[in-house]
Amino acid sequence: MIWTAAIVIGAIVGATTALRQGGRKLDALQYGAGFAIAFGLLGLAISIFLDRMG
Repeated sequence: MIWTAAIVIGAIVGATTALRQGGRKLDALQYGAGFAIAFGLLGLAISIFLDRMG
């Protein structure tokens, strides 16, 4: 379930990053999607690592 939280956090971080840089709503959606994918993959890797260790 770590990856689910990572996706949500990534989307929020990406959207706020785009809006702080003066982007529009579509920019925020694109950044949010990109960050969500990146954070989700990182969260999935961490989740698999923790599952293998325990």
